[in-house]
Order: sequence, then C-alpha cells, then structure tokens
Amino acid sequence: MPPKGGTGAARAGSGRGRSERYWCAWALTGEPDTSGARAGVVVEVDGGRIVSVGESAEPPPDARRLAGLTLPGLANAHSHAFHRALRGRTGENGGSFWTWRERMYRVAARLDPDSYLRLARAVYAEMALAGITCVGEFHYLHHAPGGRPYADPNAMGAALAQAAADAGIRITLLDTCYLRGGLAADGTPLALDGAQLRFADPGVEQWAGRVAAFRPGGHARVGAAVHSVRACAPADIARVAELGADAGWAAVHIHLSEQPAENSACGAAHGRTPAELLDDTGFLARTRPTLVHATHLTPGDTGLIRASGAGVCLCPTTERDLADGLPPLSDLAGVPLSLGSDGHSTIDMFEEARGAEMHERLRTGRRGTLPAAALLGALHGSGHTGALGWPDAGRIAPGYRADLVTLDLDGIRLAGADPAGAAAEAAVFAASAADVRHVMADGRWIVRDGGHTLLPDAPRDLHTAIKELIA
Repeated sequence: MPPKGGTGAARAGSGRGRSERYWCAWALTGEPDTSGARAGVVVEVDGGRIVSVGESAEPPPDARRLAGLTLPGLANAHSHAFHRALRGRTGENGGSFWTWRERMYRVAARLDPDSYLRLARAVYAEMALAGITCVGEFHYLHHAPGGRPYADPNAMGAALAQAAADAGIRITLLDTCYLRGGLAADGTPLALDGAQLRFADPGVEQWAGRVAAFRPGGHARVGAAVHSVRACAPADIARVAELGADAGWAAVHIHLSEQPAENSACGAAHGRTPAELLDDTGFLARTRPTLVHATHLTPGDTGLIRASGAGVCLCPTTERDLADGLPPLSDLAGVPLSLGSDGHSTIDMFEEARGAEMHERLRTGRRGTLPAAALLGALHGSGHTGALGWPDAGRIAPGYRADLVTLDLDGIRLAGADPAGAAAEAAVFAASAADVRHVMADGRWIVRDGGHTLLPDAPRDLHTAIKELIA
C-alpha cells in the first residue's frame, strides 16, 4: 500500500486548487529491481502529490509533455552545506583528512546565521539543479564563536531550514550531538577547542532539549545524529539511544569508521571498534541508525550492522577526495544503502551512485556487486525512507509526493541510451547532473530547462557567499 500522506504539509505547487497532468516519454517509477523504463507514462498531480499514474502512447491533449527520461526525485542523505566553500581549495598539496579538517574549521569559524543562510540557499539550489528534492543536513555548527548560544539557540538550524525552503527542496535536519574534541592516539579524550566550541552543547540533556524545541515547518523534519565515537563518550551515546525511543526523530545518523585513526583511537580508549562500541551502548539496536561512510570495518563489524537493521550511507566523491579508503560494500549485502554528497567536492548523485560500484570494483577486482536498479534504489526508496524519514517519497505512484526529475536523452552523454531495456544503467553509468532538465518537488517546478525557477541567480549567489567566507 502506498503511503497516505505523512506529517509535512505540501507546499505551493502546480496542483494547489486544480490537478495537472504530465506525459512522460519515458519513466522509471522507482519500483525495486526495475531496470527498464515505461513508455508514455501519464502522471496526474494535485496538492503536491501524485494522484494517478497511467499510460498513453501519445500525449493526451490536456497533459504537458516531458521529453526524456523521468525519475523520482533524488535523496541526498548526507550533507555539510558549509563544506561547499572548500571545493577546489584543498587537497592538491598532499595532506590528509586531518589537515583538511583544519581548513574546514576556519570556514566554520566565520559563519553566522545570515551568512549561513546565503551560502546554504545557493548550495541547496545547486542540489535542486542536480535533481535532488530532499537533503539530509548533518548539522553541527550550532552556536556563536566561543560556544555562546544565539538568542534563538536554533538560529543556525533555522537558517538551514529556510535555505531549503527558498531553494524549493525538503530537508531532514540531523541535529548533531558533539560534546568533546576527539580522542588522542592513545585514547585520551580531548577538550573542545577553537571552532569546535561552536559545535557543542553542555551535555546530552541540553542538546536534546534544544533539538526538541525546534519546529521548522512542513518542508522540514528534525532528525538527530551523534557526530562520531570521537566526539561523544560511550555513556552519552547510550543516553542519545535512550532518548531516541520517545523523541520522534525522523532519522538518526552517525559518522562511523571514516578513518583508520578513528578506529585505532577508539580501540585504545575502549578496547573495541567503533561499531562494537555502538552495539554495546545500544545505539545500533535502539535507533537503527544510518552509518555514514562505514569505510574501515572488520568482518565482525559488518555482522553487527547486518544484525541490527542499521543502514549505511556512502559518500564516494568525498571519500576519494579525502583519501578515506574503500568500504567493504560486498560484505554489507542486504544492508539498506543511501548516498550523500557530504563535503560537496561535486554535487552529482549519479556520480555518487556510479562511484559506489566503481570503488567496489577497484577493491575486489570484480564487476557488478550492485546493479544499477539497486543503486537508484539508494537514491529513491532507502534514501528518502530509511535515511531521511520521508516514506511518502521516492516513487512515481499514487499517494507519493510529486517529485519528478527529467533527464535529457538527447544530450551527448545519454545519446544512444536504451530506455526500454536499460534506463537504470544509462542513468547510473552514463548520466550526470548536467543532464537534469526539469525538477519538480512537492508538485512545484523548481527547475525548468536547466535553470532554477526560484533562484535564477544561484551561481552568482553561490560565488558571492563563498567569497565572503574565503576572502
């Protein structure tokens, strides 16, 4: 049975007050294990939702024609919006994740609610142009410099929610618990320092109270995250898991085993891997979280993850940009998979999907661990539902949110594609964000003919916002 609605009210769109119909030359409807597209799909939209789906060999006279290949809207399950300011400015002169992190802290130190709104609005517009209709924002930049709360303790989160609304996309704001500065190599907890002071609340209870007080609106849902086993003590992680049983969070996330140094420090501090620590604290079983990166896992770790029902979010473009490593994807068979653009070295969910499979090919010397339909499923079903908490998105079917993305089949990258037999393969292994022509979110066209309808000056706005921070 398709979902009836969900708690978020649909925003203004083409269907407010009257329905509209669209004739898709080709459509991948988001059904599991579907590789070929259907021809001549007629989609009726009303009130921001799909009310009917049919077929017609020719466009009905009252239907608007969508040439190309139409997909459900894409889920970007892991984003740090302010990292976009670092694109093209790090990584060319050696260094590591840890030296990159110092550059990231310098950007974090300069943001305030107004500048964050300007930056994130343009970043989310770039996402919309790439076919993304919902983003999971892993949000830990909470407070003013020095850790002083703003008059509105959720001012930075409110800026992100407003930015998503301005760009026309939905957001799951994953408000992140961040309580200490990390772990030394010998496992000693480190004090918060510098920009990290902006990330932290005094304790779990204060963090949870601030999160509970935030009510962003129908286009946004509030989730929760623990930054990592480095940033929270085991007792704090266990308390977050306890709170999650009654908090009603849309989703729960955590960074897991992104770097070997994280595993080593966790072992020194606690005598176990990060995944084992999450299992011991009850975090895996109680919250069934989305584990972001999950790069350096032992066979025992992957067994715990499979048994818990947790999901994994891969961010291939960031993981290779930061030289993180190659996750054991084939060992995670059956684990719900989602994808994110993370640090936004590029914003292209087709590249993220392609990268997940290509990385596994490099790691194992084998092809085809994940078929294209499953990779699209990470951008549709498990991305929206499991990772972001929007079970009424990710399919072109009655009752679902009217999120449509149309790819240009006449462009050079998709020339010669076979939509009838291999549409999923064409999308995953040939398409790019540049092939996105039209995007509808909740029944409203936010991208038409490759341009953003709400923020037509988004490239200039993004340039200006970044220059404010980097100058």
